[in-house]
Amino acid sequence: MFRCFHLIAVTVLLNAGIHSCTQPEWESLFNGEDLEGWTVKCVPVDQNKEFWTVKDGYIECNSIGDKNHNYIWLATEREFADFHLKLKFQLFKESGGNSGVQFRSSYDDSDSAIYGGWLNGPQVDIHGPDPFRTGLIYDETDGVRRWIHPSLPDWRITPEQAPETALETKLVYYEDDPEAWNSMEIICQGMMVETRVNGNRIMKFNGEGILNDKVHQLRKSGKIGCVAFQLHMGDELKIRFKDILIKE
Repeated sequence: MFRCFHLIAVTVLLNAGIHSCTQPEWESLFNGEDLEGWTVKCVPVDQNKEFWTVKDGYIECNSIGDKNHNYIWLATEREFADFHLKLKFQLFKESGGNSGVQFRSSYDDSDSAIYGGWLNGPQVDIHGPDPFRTGLIYDETDGVRRWIHPSLPDWRITPEQAPETALETKLVYYEDDPEAWNSMEIICQGMMVETRVNGNRIMKFNGEGILNDKVHQLRKSGKIGCVAFQLHMGDELKIRFKDILIKE
């Protein structure tokens, strides 16, 4: 009896050890000092423009006073498929520009790419002037380029077209509190995508038949790819990111 009990106990402990060893852990994508592990994706004419910099433990994009640029992304060198991403972002009322967090995205610099270089993939929007847009998904994939949650024909969107959860979004701004940061979470498992802003779940989207359709397969996006922050073409944007953590 003692031997049986001992064997059972050992088996339970071993199984518990195996289980604990296989649990995913949070990993930082930003070391707080430089852009190691990240790369700027843009057309050649914008390669010498340093809009993306590191200051005081955060990543800042600042194009205030300079509208003469195309889309410029800061992308991870690694690719991710299923993951839970957490980050903080800081907004400025002086900035009327648009940003967002692209995921499962792939950069195309071929001759056929839009503008000569394009990051294909879905994007969780960040829009300070219209908080209700933050957390919704716009698909930047060439051949799609429209809101996919909510499902709309192009880039246009009104509060009446947004889900009720998005209308509850409250953002904080640097001018009101220099220590204030907003939080965002993106959870991808298979074709299911969930987003949260400041703890509020904005949406849970089933991308089956959308993120894995023929267009996304052709553009190598939707199922696996990099994470990236966007500077929109022609925008005067100021935004900061920090505490960028991912769990695969």
